[in-house]
Amino acid sequence: MKLIRVVILAVLAVGLAACGERSKFRTYDGPEVTHINVHKAERRMDLMHHDKLLKRYRVDLGRNPVGQKKREGDGRTPEGVYFIDRRNPNSAFHLSLGISYPDPSDQLRAKEAGDNPGGDIFIHGRGPRFQDANGDWTEGCIAVSDREMEDIYAMVRVGTPIYITP
Repeated sequence: MKLIRVVILAVLAVGLAACGERSKFRTYDGPEVTHINVHKAERRMDLMHHDKLLKRYRVDLGRNPVGQKKREGDGRTPEGVYFIDRRNPNSAFHLSLGISYPDPSDQLRAKEAGDNPGGDIFIHGRGPRFQDANGDWTEGCIAVSDREMEDIYAMVRVGTPIYITP
């Protein structure tokens, strides 16, 4: 009788565990991502280990993707050399990695023009609100699918350089 109870409890525990949501946090034990290349015109992001391509993703950009980001609200994705400067596991866009925009030259350019350079530029997923978004839809961020973002989040560390080219 006691054995039957133990078996039933074990089966229930395994069954409940199988019903749980899958975790959005993945692990990665491959080569270090030494830098990220984003090619805006090609809507492409490459995760690199020195000169070796590790992963390639199709990306969506800011709603006004041509040209350098100059001010808050312009809908452009910045161009230049930046760094991944933070991780957000609680992003409204599933998961996100912060990009160090604006850098001092971006700030100076905006100040001279009398503008606010903006900020909060991320690589992120779609989150629940933007699953069906088409084309370039962000306010200047770099977007991928939620599943792709899980892999990127696992692979990329704070401090990783990101090169964003036209």
